[in-house]
Amino acid sequence: MNRSTRLVLTSTLAALLMVAGVACKGGTETQPANPKPPAQPSPSPTAPAPAQKPAPSEAPAAPAEEGKKEEAVKVSPEAQKEADSLFASLCSTCHGATGHGDGPAAAAFPVKPASFDTKEFQDRVSDEEMRKVIVDGGPAVGKSPLMPGNPSLKDKPEVVEALVQKIRSFGKK
Repeated sequence: MNRSTRLVLTSTLAALLMVAGVACKGGTETQPANPKPPAQPSPSPTAPAPAQKPAPSEAPAAPAEEGKKEEAVKVSPEAQKEADSLFASLCSTCHGATGHGDGPAAAAFPVKPASFDTKEFQDRVSDEEMRKVIVDGGPAVGKSPLMPGNPSLKDKPEVVEALVQKIRSFGKK
């Protein structure tokens, strides 16, 4: 059995064990990652709300910079190579080599992985949300607990950016 086949089988087994663990714990795709806090009681309609004035020593807040875009992270060839390797060994297990959500482990999931090539996915998911899912996993954005995070990438913004670009590239085909 070659290394690639062993990796797919190991990843599939790990995914099945995760499914079994989630099923035993009663976890579901629809559980919110951060439930809403309880509503605060509204102030009495007869008592006016006190006016909020900044203290004289406080400087006024700086206006938000309009039109400022997030500075793009440049991807080095080394980071691209690492991202390609990670996608092939980890992401493709569920999302498939071509990003269709048809990886070998996907068959065992109650909720199928995202297909990166659809216009709906590409329009709905921001780059920032992708970065968060890649590093922190599905639960960080209210998605499946079966989507594991990659905390080792927290300090590798170039690799994360290369993965986001790879995911975006599936929508351009």
